[in-house]
Amino acid sequence: MAPVTGAVKAPGGDSPAPSTADLFSRVSAGRISEVIVEQIRLLMRQGQLKPGDRLPAERELCERFGVSRVTVREALRMLESSGLVEIRVGARGGAFVTAPTSERVREGIADLLSLSVVSAANVAEARLIFEIGIIPLVCERATEEDLAELDDIIAQSHAALRTGEYTLELSAAFHIRVAHATHNEAVAMLVESLRGPMLMSMEKARRAAPEMGRLGTKEHRKFVDAVRKRDCEAAVQIMRPHLERTAHRVGR
Repeated sequence: MAPVTGAVKAPGGDSPAPSTADLFSRVSAGRISEVIVEQIRLLMRQGQLKPGDRLPAERELCERFGVSRVTVREALRMLESSGLVEIRVGARGGAFVTAPTSERVREGIADLLSLSVVSAANVAEARLIFEIGIIPLVCERATEEDLAELDDIIAQSHAALRTGEYTLELSAAFHIRVAHATHNEAVAMLVESLRGPMLMSMEKARRAAPEMGRLGTKEHRKFVDAVRKRDCEAAVQIMRPHLERTAHRVGR
């Protein structure tokens, strides 16, 4: 996208539309680079800065914000590390607004959950509400590829149980793969972001029931069979007690 550094004509009119430079105001409080970052974030959320837009040159940003070049560069580095801008070099380089990837958003949610005080009981309760709620989509949209990958996780779980190498990662992987079978990116992203808290909750449940894994794997098998038959009611009847058992164990 061509640089936007001055006034441009508004679509369908003769009066000039404001450039991106006109969006910024001087800052003077707090850690200045963070204030600049928040101002740019707000403009992105409001849609005044869109993916592909080029921010004004560093010197112009310094003038607009009333700060030094060092401060502007620090703010741009923070935006780049957050995945909100891309810094390009060369004659057509500069700082360009980007759209955050689903992976980066997922990591941010996961960090928030992992670093917050979220109890195992909270996680188990959230899973019960959320994972039961997505079953109709799973039964409607799961493809043969989805079912085959779920079959494979179940086979790995059975093999690991026979050799004494079963881990809770296999259980978490199953539930996350079920979420992907909804073919809804938001659903998959939210469940994937729960991986760490989910494992924490499962680990606490295992302390209450060290034998867990065998029954759960059998229920995973029955659940996939129900989904394969597009029997939503049966799938719910299998998954609900499966999740309630974990919630009961961590809630004690």
